[in-house]
Amino acid sequence: MSDHPWSTGTSFAEALAGAAKLTDAALDRLIAVPQGLEARVFEAMRYAALAPGKRLRPFLVLASARLFGVSERGALQVAAAIELVHSYSLVHDDLPAMDDSDLRRGRPTCHKAFDEATAVLAGDGLLTLAFEVLAHPDTHGDAAVRCELVSTLAQAAGASGMVGGQMIDLIAENRSLDIGAITRLQRLKTGALIAFACESGAILAKASTEVRSALRGYAHDLGLAFQIADDLLDVEGSAGETGKPVGQDVAAGKATFVSILGVERARNQAELLVRQAVAHLDLFEKRADLLRQAARFVIDRRT
Repeated sequence: MSDHPWSTGTSFAEALAGAAKLTDAALDRLIAVPQGLEARVFEAMRYAALAPGKRLRPFLVLASARLFGVSERGALQVAAAIELVHSYSLVHDDLPAMDDSDLRRGRPTCHKAFDEATAVLAGDGLLTLAFEVLAHPDTHGDAAVRCELVSTLAQAAGASGMVGGQMIDLIAENRSLDIGAITRLQRLKTGALIAFACESGAILAKASTEVRSALRGYAHDLGLAFQIADDLLDVEGSAGETGKPVGQDVAAGKATFVSILGVERARNQAELLVRQAVAHLDLFEKRADLLRQAARFVIDRRT
């Protein structure tokens, strides 16, 4: 990406921080608080979207776009859109009707900082704003590309993706799931949005089926490794490290990769998935080094 702030020698940590800074600036611009009584929902939207976070999904968008020399402006629009969807999902997941969490990213959850009804509306506002952003001409000059981005994100975020995964997750509280069902749950709940992030650069570039397939394969393995790492953190981490409550899955008796495989087998499986993910990137050669480092970060992180 010729106008991208990442130089050839940029480390992964610098690239992740740079992606977060760019994404936060875009979100700050996109969620402006208007005059009027409706300002409260915008304030709640900003509270959720601009909460401290790794911005891994926006990073994956920018890194995949960089493989194809896509303009930064369009890539940033997509990066912001995916973070808006991710933020909405966290707001709704934390509600008493769902996971009933009081802490997110080291701060009170949106419904605690505001109230439940405002949190529901804030999530609705974030989700719909994401599609408004993707449909804007700033995202891409070709309307067909914008339509493909909208439809692909809709599938990843909707009942055939993230929402469907959350439904299975709720069912899992009262029903024992085997490893196959848990894998499908996480492929939908976590993996679908990660897959969109990784493939979006190829969509923006109108890239070939071959490279899109490679990025989907990378994302599939990365998403499962990410969730296993999350399950390990729920068992081994602390709220101080993760910025959210830990031990909830164990307390609820929910089946996870760790509860079925055990800690060591789960960790070994995550390592295997990372190796598989990286292998999908071979056709990109050195251009994909940041994505390779992202795969390692996913299972080494403590938050």
